[in-house]
Amino acid sequence: MSNALSIATVTEAFRALLDEAAAASGVSGAIATRVRPTPLTNMGQPGGLPSAGVNVYLYEIGPNAANRNADNPSRRSDGTARRPSRSAYDLSYLLTFYGNETDFEPQMVLGSVLRSLHTEPLLSSERVKAAGDILHLTYPSLMPDVVSEVETVKLYLLPLGLEELSKLWSVFFQIPYSLSLACQATVVFVDGQEAVTPSLPVRSRNVYVRTFRNPVVEALLSQPDLNHPLLAGQPIVKGNLLALTGRQLSGDVTRVRLDGVEVAPVDASPTQVRFLLDEPPFDVDSLRAGVHSLQVVQHVQMGTPAVDHQGFDSNAVPFLLRPSISVGITPVTSSMDLHGTTWYETDLTVNFSPKVGLGQHVLLLLNEFNPPVSRPAYAYQVDLTLPPVPAGPPLAALTTHIRISTPADFLVRVQVDGAESVLELGSDPLHPLFSTPRVTIA
Repeated sequence: MSNALSIATVTEAFRALLDEAAAASGVSGAIATRVRPTPLTNMGQPGGLPSAGVNVYLYEIGPNAANRNADNPSRRSDGTARRPSRSAYDLSYLLTFYGNETDFEPQMVLGSVLRSLHTEPLLSSERVKAAGDILHLTYPSLMPDVVSEVETVKLYLLPLGLEELSKLWSVFFQIPYSLSLACQATVVFVDGQEAVTPSLPVRSRNVYVRTFRNPVVEALLSQPDLNHPLLAGQPIVKGNLLALTGRQLSGDVTRVRLDGVEVAPVDASPTQVRFLLDEPPFDVDSLRAGVHSLQVVQHVQMGTPAVDHQGFDSNAVPFLLRPSISVGITPVTSSMDLHGTTWYETDLTVNFSPKVGLGQHVLLLLNEFNPPVSRPAYAYQVDLTLPPVPAGPPLAALTTHIRISTPADFLVRVQVDGAESVLELGSDPLHPLFSTPRVTIA
């Protein structure tokens, strides 16, 4: 680990390395200092620039790119610390060289420093420990702890151009330029002081490796029951058996989602998933006539014991659920003459499957069945008005008052939110005419 003295320890260890290089340069009295380059004696602080030697100054600190995200996550979901936080930094130093320019003393010290940095491009644990001991003497209550780090602090020369050097000297120090170079020390860690609560040991581990799955629904088929074939394009009504066909449709746990409600299918394979469009498996009174969307949903089982987790969803497929209706014989209850025409009135009750929810738009369509050849068939359209209540249970039947010009048999259809009920053909294969559902108004 590394505490808050890590940066100061690395700076002192670097100065010690430079001090040895300055002494080996052959310049009499050359030393290494670590003060701010300034024309005054360290701006009134103890210590100053050397008359001959090298000065090291930390002028910039930045996050280490390779380790900046190694700290995450350091806390549990409840906010307690699972381990101390840790931040990683790169330290940028400016090395300035001093001495008698006529005798090339700054350049001699520079050459010795470059040789040492190339020979020893890192701060050894012994050198860092010695620097920590010096700091401990200055601050007895604090003890640097950088030497225990696994990763050694490395030293690199920074290639500063003329523009960068001019900005550095004119903005940071605002003094005449001295022979200098930049060097980076990396990586330096600083650990946090959070109180860490110990975790219980892990008794067992579950490791799951899965490739990404993309279930694709290509077609929607339907059949009234198991005795009929699965076909595409058939009218879909409540009670039908539906089949979604495609690729990669089955998983650990396969479900069918209709408008956000998931149910278990009758059977599932990689190419087909079948389910019953009825109540159950759907909740009672949950189905409505109109447009719906279907998806195949795959849950992934993980854990001990295994439980369902979010898995993969297929594309959504729209379909139209048509209502089924039934009516009976409806006697005429009254008649009236209006502008020379006799009108017959009656109350017609239509039974719905699935039930009609309040707020759905329902339209009743009547077409005369087998009219006389002397005239065209009569047709009527009635907008069924639902009870004017803000909320309530769905209705299995609606009764409306209608008026017709002549008693007759009528084919009956309804439209619920645009979904039209199905007319059935008669049994005569030579004359396939619509015959049911039919109501007799007499």
